[in-house]
Amino acid sequence: MTEPAQPKVRNLDARSLRGLAHPLRMQLLDSLRFGGPATASQLAERLGESSGATSYHLRQLAAYGFIEDAPEHGKGRERWWKAAYQGLRFDDALMTDKNPEVRGAADLYLHELLTTHTRDLSTWLGNRHDWTEDWNSAWEMSSWTLNLTPEVTRELMRKLHAIIRTYHDRPAPESAEGTAQVRLHTHAFPLVTE
Repeated sequence: MTEPAQPKVRNLDARSLRGLAHPLRMQLLDSLRFGGPATASQLAERLGESSGATSYHLRQLAAYGFIEDAPEHGKGRERWWKAAYQGLRFDDALMTDKNPEVRGAADLYLHELLTTHTRDLSTWLGNRHDWTEDWNSAWEMSSWTLNLTPEVTRELMRKLHAIIRTYHDRPAPESAEGTAQVRLHTHAFPLVTE
């Protein structure tokens, strides 16, 4: 049995982060990563933006290597785009970089990521009545408060990620009835206490 291919992941550095840390660019990249190849016009319609804005930001994403042409989808003058990577890896050192512009871009990126997580969950809650009872009984939103050290927190997150990867590496039953993309969010952070 052959090992499943590892997803192609982009490590964010100071330069690439500055090219990505924009709300519309992050939305465009997510749309291409999770919705597949598309044109600027299709993405504009999907995201409620002008095609001029999406075209400009797509070119910026391409200049920083986040997306690339998808000529196999194009017909005539249509320019199709696809994501160049399946995942992104954020380096915590970006938050303490000497350059304030890099720290600002890191902060913007993380806050926009949180906004995306909140929007994903809110969209599900607003549309769950459109899904089957099976899906309505399968979703999860829970909160746990534990007393942990930073070391134990890192251990816990490594174990959670390892479990999630076992599901990521399974062959995709995309044609199986009831299959949908499922978004998992993990957050672990210390609470400010009085």
